[in-house]
Amino acid sequence: MPLDELHETARRIAANVERVLVGKPDVIRIALVTLLAEGHLLVEDVPGVGKTSLAKALARSIDCTVSRIQFTPDLLPSDVTGVSIYNRQSGEFEFRPGPVFANIVVGDEINRASPKTQSALLECMEEHQVTVDTSTYRLDEPFMVIATQNPIEMEGTYALPEAQRDRFTARVSIGYPDQQAELAMVDEHAGHNPMDDLQPVSDGETVHRLIETVRGVHMAPEVRRYAVDVVAATRGVPEIRLGASPRATLHLVRAARAQAALSGRDYVVPDDLHTIAVPVLAHRLVLTTEAHAARRSATDVVRAVLHRVPVPQGSRP
Repeated sequence: MPLDELHETARRIAANVERVLVGKPDVIRIALVTLLAEGHLLVEDVPGVGKTSLAKALARSIDCTVSRIQFTPDLLPSDVTGVSIYNRQSGEFEFRPGPVFANIVVGDEINRASPKTQSALLECMEEHQVTVDTSTYRLDEPFMVIATQNPIEMEGTYALPEAQRDRFTARVSIGYPDQQAELAMVDEHAGHNPMDDLQPVSDGETVHRLIETVRGVHMAPEVRRYAVDVVAATRGVPEIRLGASPRATLHLVRAARAQAALSGRDYVVPDDLHTIAVPVLAHRLVLTTEAHAARRSATDVVRAVLHRVPVPQGSRP
């Protein structure tokens, strides 16, 4: 697919989502970057800022299979992946697919489910397959999990394990809108829900072509080395107890290619890595107690690493 066609398709999807999520173009762009990077998105913020609306609007903008899972403490792994049921007529077990068998899976309040249920998503997110009773079932492509969680209300919630967080390509926080955007939202949304009129502007086949195009975006050896150096630098910072993993390096490279393609370029520059470094890396870092006491955040640490690691020169092909 030509880059101008990719850019136009992404613009239509972003405009469609912005009809629901007003005044948050940067958040929508990260969501599109994650989609084109074949990744998964974690939306973490306080209640009422549009976490679920972002996930549902992006899902509805693409004419493909969509499912929604409301995570609760009593949810079982089989409620996510599916279950084998005995058929008396045939005398055999039949597999009934769960809601994870969709192109886009919206997981609402993922941290309200137990770690046992959360772990049901590990294989799905990493390997795009489900194993039930020794049988393995492939998931359709494209496949993306968009999960939301509330970081403030901790009663009745379970923190996401490091292995779970590491499988999310990016994490975004929507934040409160400015007064002008909130006023526009009141004028347009108070008497009518724009989600009711949202129509698809693309489909699964087109998204698959977009992903194939992003895979072909050139990344010079100097830029690849820069990505490795940035991730490796997070493992030597005294304020960090657990640095970013090699999986984080792969996600950073894929997201940088998607960022470059959305910018209309068929090659990656260091600025692409800078743009997506915080959403891709910050949620994977585990800070020390001293860092928390000093009120240092993972975002601050990632920005400090970007400032310290030398930027390669002449990386354009």
